[in-house]
Amino acid sequence: MSKLNLLRSLVAAPLLLLLLSVSDSRAQAPVSPASSNLSKTMPGVLPQTEKLKVANPQAPPEAPESADPQSTSMMPEMAPNASGTGMTIARAVESFSELTLKGSELHAEPPLLGSREVTPDFIRELWQVRWRPNDPIDLWVILPRGVKNPPVVLYLYGYPTETDRFKSSSYCKRIVQSGAAGIGFVSALTGHRTEFRPMKDNFISKMPEALASSVHDIPMILDFLQSRGGLDMSRVGIFGQGSGGAIAILSASVEPRIKAVDLLDPWGNWPKWFAKSFFVSSNEQTEYLKPDFQKALEPLEPLRYLPQLKSQKLRIQYSDDGGVPKDAIESMLAAAPASAQVARFPSMRRLYAESSGGRLFQWVAEKLDAHPVPSKPSQPAAASAQLNPSAAPAVPVQSNPAAAPVAPAKSKP
Repeated sequence: MSKLNLLRSLVAAPLLLLLLSVSDSRAQAPVSPASSNLSKTMPGVLPQTEKLKVANPQAPPEAPESADPQSTSMMPEMAPNASGTGMTIARAVESFSELTLKGSELHAEPPLLGSREVTPDFIRELWQVRWRPNDPIDLWVILPRGVKNPPVVLYLYGYPTETDRFKSSSYCKRIVQSGAAGIGFVSALTGHRTEFRPMKDNFISKMPEALASSVHDIPMILDFLQSRGGLDMSRVGIFGQGSGGAIAILSASVEPRIKAVDLLDPWGNWPKWFAKSFFVSSNEQTEYLKPDFQKALEPLEPLRYLPQLKSQKLRIQYSDDGGVPKDAIESMLAAAPASAQVARFPSMRRLYAESSGGRLFQWVAEKLDAHPVPSKPSQPAAASAQLNPSAAPAVPVQSNPAAAPVAPAKSKP
């Protein structure tokens, strides 16, 4: 590929993916200050807000305990170093060679509710969950209005990314219009989850840790959603794009609660991916192709686990300019089980033409037996103004120190 074509691919693919995610920025609702990344406030502490007053809110969560007033420092949590001669940034005990939680010590803290907004089409909650020191996760819960106990779809987009798309009202409306709840977050060592890491640490440079930690996040998130209530946890799916697709494959191979897997340009076949991916510069390739680095990725190879996804509903979509080397695409498609639904597009532009307007998200909801949200008749202006996000932002909920905490999710043995 010429340098000019490579540059075009680098620019075009992310822009078209963004169009698939948020096609109408004008419809974006105002997001309250508490809806920004919670980890960018003081870790474990929520902004002071007023309680949202809504008649008959759908599946209202219990207000969790407020954070300890002592934990108001911007400083990271510290722990004694291995020699006992000083302090170092605290890290969880975690195995990066095991897909299950075996060998890891992850303990969920009480979740914190940052905001809850009600619109005519969906309810949007922002939670902060934690099971590792210095790694708070912003978790978005998007619920379809008028649907009792909807199925759940986890949305995990590829590195580099953030959770900004979940602030878009048009995007949230599209992911819930088929009747499933949408759960959004970012993978380890991505976006706000690099706050307490050295600048050289990122998803690619620390890929064994990033993949394993993100796979470990999935059962912890599902446990939290179970404790939250109001969701049908017997119908769980995952939509994974890019590196998120690789994580989805690994997670579905060990997490029996995942019944449907929807993959868009999933990464895989690590030797070929690192040799030709435009995410890796020529200077970095030598380091990442060294035997030690590749050996650490062997137990985290999507190509190895993809053939095992025979009991789940599985769809794999690739675009030839979506950032995955063609050699890797061909090997991944060859490894897919016969039951998989496969589609390959010549370009992201062609994929967008066939998947825009929320059609990209319909497949996984249908495989979970979700029922599309019925369209509502237009409301009189005076009646609809109360819930119109463009008229006034919803006021987030304050964590109530006096209320009983939501039961924290527990690590699996």
